[in-house]
Amino acid sequence: MKGGKEAPDGRRIKEIVREGYAKVAKGQGSCCGASSSCCSGSTPEGISSNIGYSEEELRAAPEGANLGLGCGNPLAHEAIGEGDVVLDLGAGAGFDCFLAARRVGERGRVIGVDMTPEMVEKARRNAREGGFLNVEFRLGEIEKLPVEDRSVDIIISNCVINLSPDKRRVFQEAFRVLKPGGRLMVSDIVLVSELPEGIRNSVSGCIGCISGAIRREDYLDAVRAAGFGGIELLRERAFPLEDMIHDVTAQAVIEACGADPNARRHLQGSVASITVRAVKPFRRRETAPGMQA
Repeated sequence: MKGGKEAPDGRRIKEIVREGYAKVAKGQGSCCGASSSCCSGSTPEGISSNIGYSEEELRAAPEGANLGLGCGNPLAHEAIGEGDVVLDLGAGAGFDCFLAARRVGERGRVIGVDMTPEMVEKARRNAREGGFLNVEFRLGEIEKLPVEDRSVDIIISNCVINLSPDKRRVFQEAFRVLKPGGRLMVSDIVLVSELPEGIRNSVSGCIGCISGAIRREDYLDAVRAAGFGGIELLRERAFPLEDMIHDVTAQAVIEACGADPNARRHLQGSVASITVRAVKPFRRRETAPGMQA
């Protein structure tokens, strides 16, 4: 969007997203209540296993941190070292933050940013109960990060940037807060073909990570335009609807297709999960550790 300003409909989308995930944080936003049978036995752990998390990782996070809302495992492809500063965009209840915290150790730090107060409160409670002293959660928007310039070694994000109405601004902010040589590692939802009109126009679909998605090529162009180099598409897979069963409006999105099996197949073939790595280049007069200027 021109000048980095959000259109009024962008602000409205944010309000709806915030309201939807507030319900998830309170345990009200899933179709998987005690009286519901729509989930067919799916659990956050089962979904996370399907998208790339190991059994060890699933056991390592505090109870209640994994809400089954991801679309990949950004930590599976990134070497996080002891002492690193890691930033998670859209941290939710803190699942990826807590996994990263074990890698950075006592000398490192993990910062989770989320725009939903209820999620931040839940994440902070999980950190206290799990004894994670090297993790902090900040309330803020990923288009305007409450993080200092050049202060972060690694940025991760899991199925969140596609929710933003101004994705280019998100990547610009990520570039700003990374140190030269810092890495970006995100798992996200993109389109490989156009969505059915009913889904594309669905505001609830924006919450469910579908209608807010953009074409794969446009997504990678936004990363490149922010200044990143070394861009790699590490993983791409079709994203089954059953992996979104715990998302706020997955069932509403499925219902938007009606009983038409062709519509559902088209939706399945239109959406993909990708994992992307990129690097903030060293500028002139800035060199990597151990290199001569």
